Amino acid sequence: MSDPQQPWYAPGPPQQPVPGNPYASEGGGPQGFGPPAVPTPPPRRRFGRGPVVAAVVALVLVVVAGGVYALSDQWRDEPAKPVAKESPGPSGSASPSGTPAAGGPELSHIPTTKEVAAARKPDESTAWIADDRTDLPQQINKVHDLWIVGDTAVQALHRKVTAYRLSDGAEVWNVDLPTSVCETPANPTPDGKVVVFHHERPDNERGNQCNRMRMIDLKTGKQGWSKELDEPGDRDNTFIVHSAISGDVLSVARNMQAITYRMEDGSKLYEIPREHRNKCVPDDVAGGAARLLVTSDCMIAIDRSKNYGQVRELDPRTGKVLWRYRMKTGWSFGSLISMDPVVFTTYNNEDTASDWRITVLDPEGKHRTTFDARAKGFEHCAGEGAGGNIQPCRGTGVGKGLIMLGGTDQVGAYDLRTGKFLWGIKSEELRRLYPLRAEDGKSMLIYEAATSSRPGRTFLMGPRGAGTETNVVKHPVATARWEYEMFMGHTALVDGRLVLTSTHMSGDEDRKPVREARMLSFAPGAP
Repeated sequence: MSDPQQPWYAPGPPQQPVPGNPYASEGGGPQGFGPPAVPTPPPRRRFGRGPVVAAVVALVLVVVAGGVYALSDQWRDEPAKPVAKESPGPSGSASPSGTPAAGGPELSHIPTTKEVAAARKPDESTAWIADDRTDLPQQINKVHDLWIVGDTAVQALHRKVTAYRLSDGAEVWNVDLPTSVCETPANPTPDGKVVVFHHERPDNERGNQCNRMRMIDLKTGKQGWSKELDEPGDRDNTFIVHSAISGDVLSVARNMQAITYRMEDGSKLYEIPREHRNKCVPDDVAGGAARLLVTSDCMIAIDRSKNYGQVRELDPRTGKVLWRYRMKTGWSFGSLISMDPVVFTTYNNEDTASDWRITVLDPEGKHRTTFDARAKGFEHCAGEGAGGNIQPCRGTGVGKGLIMLGGTDQVGAYDLRTGKFLWGIKSEELRRLYPLRAEDGKSMLIYEAATSSRPGRTFLMGPRGAGTETNVVKHPVATARWEYEMFMGHTALVDGRLVLTSTHMSGDEDRKPVREARMLSFAPGAP
């Protein structure tokens, strides 16, 4: 174990593999730590959120306390721009010309699951790949939230919501919409229903309102009620919409106001009020389980250094304020790390690009601790920044009494109660890591994204230092090119199966014939 006074850079001595691991092959490697990196500021924040295209990997982090982790040098790789047609093919995969390498599918089309299975090597995972031949506009098209409902993975893209079967990737159902989807909540209701928001007009011209709501049962694909957003005030200013589902209540924030609706029939429940003589206006909403958080911008003066942010928890059904927390003057709410307990980022109104903190509240909404993670080189939401909804803050997580932060070259843990830094690793290799879950409170399961020269993998890492890696799933070479395209995408872990999708897909025909896959999934296979 490393010196407790120097937990950040010093890896522990080589150890035996994690005992009692239920998975297959072991994998370790030399220690790969480098000197501290100069902290890179997060992308510039907004004053009035709008969509941005992330430039780094989206990372969902679940880690556990204790120990220091090291990464194997056999996975060393330099970062590369994720443009498939310019990327060299991974060893064993098809060549850019479309001539397949031995055992690999052609790149002139998305390989079928059958082709992937035929190309699979004995030590590789089983995998399926989903294609979607939807004719997309020649622009960057957002791939919306990934929902896991029953035995399906469901997602909206352009004018369609599609469900894929988790076992084999087969399309189960799809719903065609008259216009493109512009907003989705992060999670559905407990019984699998969701409301998608789509544009008023079918064109992609400016001024197209995001003001149509449509309820869909994600278990069956059956459509329910649909309606136009209520528009008190300025009818022609619903371009940016944020939504959240809390139990059976839908909350919608836009244009400095917020309204809740019954999920059952779309009927209006109540308007979320402004506060402080109408100077604190609703800005965004976050849901999950039966909790509802509402953030506000309190615009007291033209001088932004005198303004501040506020967050309230409301009873979703009644609108009663359970508690409210005001940020200090000159600071605003950033992104939500955890709903329970409430953990979020804040940023300085006068330096939105680089000055940010993490704040923890107790169950009554009272301040517990605030700390600065920049000293260890962490970027806001793993470098992805904000843009879009406050939920989620990618590259972060809370569990086992820890706040976990990640990035393209590091992960680390802070004490939830005190904000004290506990341990972490930093690598020179700029690996893109997606820790997926804690394992027995002693190790963590991590997805390492594919690069331009090799497929990804899922591995187990224990708390006893270098040399304890255990490969769980070695992803197939045959799907590496398409996995690389998803390097900053959505991830979900379901009963040991990893599901991946992009966050954006291009409709530019110049990218083809190396087309983007719609969804990928990997699972441990039989030897």
